[in-house]
Order: sequence, then structure tokens, then C-alpha cells
Amino acid sequence: MKKIKKLLLTALFLSSLFLNSCKNDGLTNITVAEVTHSLFYAPQYIAINKGYFKDEGLNVNVITTPGADKTMAALLSKEAQIGLMGPEATVYVYNGGEKNYAVNFAQLTQKDGSFLLGREKIDNFTYDMLKGKTLIGGRKGGMPEMTLEYVLKNQGLTVTRNGEDLNADVNIRTDVNFDVMAGVFTAGQSDYVTLFEPSASQVERNGIGHIVASIGESSGVVPYTCYSSLKDYLSDNSETINKFTRAIKKGLEFVYSASMDELVEALSPSFVSSDNEEITRVMTNYLNIQAWPTSLELKEENYNRLIEIVTMAGELDKPAPFENIVNNTFSK
Repeated sequence: MKKIKKLLLTALFLSSLFLNSCKNDGLTNITVAEVTHSLFYAPQYIAINKGYFKDEGLNVNVITTPGADKTMAALLSKEAQIGLMGPEATVYVYNGGEKNYAVNFAQLTQKDGSFLLGREKIDNFTYDMLKGKTLIGGRKGGMPEMTLEYVLKNQGLTVTRNGEDLNADVNIRTDVNFDVMAGVFTAGQSDYVTLFEPSASQVERNGIGHIVASIGESSGVVPYTCYSSLKDYLSDNSETINKFTRAIKKGLEFVYSASMDELVEALSPSFVSSDNEEITRVMTNYLNIQAWPTSLELKEENYNRLIEIVTMAGELDKPAPFENIVNNTFSK
């Protein structure tokens, strides 16, 4: 209940009601709120830059709302019609009793997109090397931090947050906002940090840290980030959602069929601060761990792993029914 109250309060500080959709030059305008601006969401940016959305009659505006809590707040306030975030946020809202709750209609990533960076280069890293160390792990209750805990516990390590248990093997800091984690690590704080791309490669390229492990590779398949909309929006705008999902499918197909040069060309307009070498490196990292699924369908067995991760982190008393917060009609 505290989570839903926090989300609703956050929503009050966002811009007031947007129109669900409006016409402009024959295109339907849609605002998508994403948790972070990252090459992790490559199929989405490809759909924008290759014109797949416009081919479907859509004009898509993407806003960055750091963290799933803020992205969900953008949905609840109707500042955005579609949210791209961890589906755990939809579980929190449903369990909080919200009648017009958010429903997941397409899965964009199937692995955790963060990489673990340390101060030193380690060729043969093992997780037991983290004993006695402090990690910057992200917001408490967010998928990056919870998946990190899941991986560490499955490696037999005990975990504490913010030094609460001095006897634990690993201390995870949850007091650093998601969008400044790289900066805090760069400033010299903590032994390790988990970062998404391109931040991870940028920190490594600057000689400040070194990627030692992929959290996604260690955690396995999980519906890490999904597209969701409020229940009434899905009901009232099913054709718009169909068009949106078709464009994302084309972007996903391009990721797996295009050459690296073609990928760089399609993505560079959305990542002007990253040169071609960096985009190549990031995309190689994500392709190596199969960060993206081959289908946008959110499968129930993978949803159950998500619930296991969130429950293990102590953030969930009961799961939300799969059939209530997942609608695979649009992703098939």
C-alpha cells in the first residue's frame, strides 16, 4: 500500500492530464515514458529512426523518467500513454488496489541489462571476490537492485543494504539514485557498481572501472523490461497498441538480422554522445548475453521468475495474477 501511495503522490508532481491520443498531420501522437535512455532498448530507437512507427501512422515521443516508480507515476498521471519499465511496478500497483491498473502488453528485454564494474581489471572474476565489499546497486525495490540480490544470494552470499547487517558478506548501497550511480562511482565511492550501457562502457573507457560480470547472464531469462499501459487505455486504443507493437517487432527483427554497421547507423541518431566504436561495443555486449527476446510475448514461466526475484528481495507479500496484469494479445 505504501508503494501505491508513493506512486500516486509522485504522479501529482508530474504534468497534468495529456490527451490519450491526438491527430497531427495524420499521425497519432503517443508519449512513451522510459526508465532510462539506454542502448538496452535498441529495438525501440531503431523503430523510431527507421520510421517504423510513422509507417504505422504513429508519432512517438519518448521521455525519460528515471526509475520504474517515476515511470509508473507518468502512466498514472496520464503524462504518458505507454511506460517502458520493469513489470514489478505493475504488480505493486495492482496489489495496491488501483482499479485502473497498468497491464503489460509486450516484453522488450529478457535479461538484466546491467554490468558489474570494479576498480581493477579481473580476468577470472568469481562472485566470492565480493565478500567484504560495498556495491552501488540502485533503488531499493527496483529491478536492477533486486536482480543483483538474486544473483548474489544464488551464489551463496549473504547481503545487507546500506550496512544494516555488519556480518553480511556484501553491502549493497540503495541510497544512490539510478541516474547518478556512475557519477558516484566515478567520484571514488564504493568498490563496485552495476551500470547499464552505455554508462558501463563509458566508465570503462575512461579507465575508472572495469566490467567484470554481466548480471543478466548470471540471472537468466526474466521479463526485465516491458511495455505497459493503463487498463482503460488498452481497452479504448487497441488498434493504436497493435500498431505500436508491430513497429517494435520490426525493430526487434532488425536487431537480429542487421549487420553491426547497419545497427550503428540506425542507433547513432538517438545516442549522439556515443561514437560508433562505443555503440559497437555496447551492442556486442548485449547481443552476447541475448538481452532481447525473439518474441515480445511475456511468458508465464518467466513472469514467475520475476515474482521469485521480487519476493526474495522482501518486496512482495503476494503475486498479482498473471492473467490480470499481462495481455499477450498484442505481442503475438
